[in-house]
Amino acid sequence: MTPRSRPRRAWIAAALWLWLGAFSAASADRLGPQGEPSGEWREQTWLVPLPHDGNRAMHAAVYRPPGDGKHPLAVINHGSPAKPEQRPAVKPAYKAAAAWFVRRGFVVALPIRRGYGATGGGWDETYGRCDNPDFRRAGLETAKDIRAAIQYMQQQSFVSPERALVVGQSAGGWGAVALASLNPPEVGAFVNFAGGRGGYAGGKPNSNCRADRLIEAAGEFGKTARGPMLWIYTENDLFFSPSISRGMAEAFAARGGRAEYRLLAPFGKDGHAMFGAADGLARWRGAVAAFLDANGF
Repeated sequence: MTPRSRPRRAWIAAALWLWLGAFSAASADRLGPQGEPSGEWREQTWLVPLPHDGNRAMHAAVYRPPGDGKHPLAVINHGSPAKPEQRPAVKPAYKAAAAWFVRRGFVVALPIRRGYGATGGGWDETYGRCDNPDFRRAGLETAKDIRAAIQYMQQQSFVSPERALVVGQSAGGWGAVALASLNPPEVGAFVNFAGGRGGYAGGKPNSNCRADRLIEAAGEFGKTARGPMLWIYTENDLFFSPSISRGMAEAFAARGGRAEYRLLAPFGKDGHAMFGAADGLARWRGAVAAFLDANGF
């Protein structure tokens, strides 16, 4: 095989995987009692090409509302496990949240980014050493995969090609903030749940590698971010305390970013997990619904 033929064969293989992924693992699930819509939805597995990583196939769970026609896209982005050995086990989560967005008429995609779960490959979201972190670079790496999922899904016949909603939790929320700094025209709004990096440093609650660097990076993102954002944190977040989350929001806004900051009452033993908990839905859906209504969703 010549050097030139290898990429071509790899591209053909990737295209085949994408075709198979788009039509495989489709199923209809009954939705549960946690505020989800009644009836059935369509749960599918898609494979999303990553142009910035040799068109690696990124696995994504996709949930579609009943009926035909185009629907706006909501991309929900997962966090990053504290321990590296846990990354291969990452799977699509946030099903109660996904069902709530389906009820509002969204097609929901939950991509599994590079270095996690079935997608695998190199983990490029590292911020480096804890005593000298580059939180901005880490967020922008996450943003690459989020944007690839948006652009690919918006090409599908059942997805509206404009004004996607980006939602993220923890590292996924930080990636949403990073993506907002790029002002992608295909995105209409962003929701950040408990976003940040470097939390629970050394396995200790309420400890961050460098909170000052995290706040500084949030300000850097705010310099260029102009899309509407909703930031939701809790008073008992053991990764990002109120002083850190408020500091990030204030730094973001001080540099020009548009962030509505909400600090909710304590949730469970660690409010950081609120978005992923089925019983957390009742805590945040009112604020998110008002934000979506205000921004034309």
